[in-house]
Amino acid sequence: MGWSIRLFNVGGTAVRIHLTFFLLLAWIAAIHWTRGGVAAAVDGVVFITLLFVCVLLHEFGHVFAARRYGIGTSDVTLLPIGGLASLERMPEKPGQEIFVALAGPAVNLVIALALVVVLGARFDLTQMAQLQEATTTLAGRVAAANVALCVFNLIPAFPMDGGRVLRALLAIPLGYTRATRVAATIGQGLAFLFAFLGLMGNPLLILIAVFIFLAASGEAGYVQAREYTRGYLALHAMITNFQTLSPSSSVDDATALLLRTTQQEFPVVDAGGALQGVLTREAMIAALQSSGGATPVVDVMDREVPTVPENACLDNVFQSLQRTGRRMVGVVDPRGRLAGYITAENLSELIMIQSSRAARPAPPPASSQRPATAA
Repeated sequence: MGWSIRLFNVGGTAVRIHLTFFLLLAWIAAIHWTRGGVAAAVDGVVFITLLFVCVLLHEFGHVFAARRYGIGTSDVTLLPIGGLASLERMPEKPGQEIFVALAGPAVNLVIALALVVVLGARFDLTQMAQLQEATTTLAGRVAAANVALCVFNLIPAFPMDGGRVLRALLAIPLGYTRATRVAATIGQGLAFLFAFLGLMGNPLLILIAVFIFLAASGEAGYVQAREYTRGYLALHAMITNFQTLSPSSSVDDATALLLRTTQQEFPVVDAGGALQGVLTREAMIAALQSSGGATPVVDVMDREVPTVPENACLDNVFQSLQRTGRRMVGVVDPRGRLAGYITAENLSELIMIQSSRAARPAPPPASSQRPATAA
């Protein structure tokens, strides 16, 4: 995610913090300083920091639960409105999705119980509405905040944890794709409710409402797009009419191809037809500006290009492109030679075509009656 910095790694998952989070800390410090001076500002910042440590643990609840089903997580990012764990995918089996979704709120509940039992923290339900104005101990406020996080995340507003549980339950009778549409619609409806409540004096609720609305729309679109790619293989969607470069080619050679074709990226293949990398238009222009047209393409090409066999399931290719943000995936034949490649753009065209076909009304069924004949 842009505008985020990496803090550390936990078991192969990078922990990042978005730069806007520091704006939140500054805002909290300023608000508390005006109310009670330096001591109040420090107290407010410490409380928010501890709260987001709990948010981080919440996200790792999802991470470790997902690993149980072989699902990795590239990073967890802390944002002013909460945490975001970038799971490779959510399990489609309802029981597994429910387990992964509930793992996060369960962590918050365990933290609250630990603070109450071990540290003797005390709080009442009224504190969860006004955590910053609570007059009890810091441990009590953190315990109350964890209970609030648990309850809030269980609201059935997709894609929050409660919304994912709702989607999993709906998937049993409706199927995964239709259940996602229904859960996303419910989430968007609740987003409008949060926005309305936010207009009454809570700007954070408006921000949460925008996040829920956009995330629900994005998840529904992603699941629908993946459904359109099912049943296809990589060879059905790959680009086969393209120009290639050799490892001995220069950037000038690439620019000549750029002008003669409509390609935006050029695979670099060796004498045996194996893919060595890809030179993008952006890398080409940058090389012209920095080192000149005589630069070998092997010096500026992207070497980290994933490849799949021709019979790879297209929906898996789609998920890979979405997850990694890669520009293209090479498709190789049984001998390891480049047979074609798939980009996000031509996958989008396939999805658009399939969507148009799905929207077309079905023709009326043919009459089952036999024509009358003369006696």
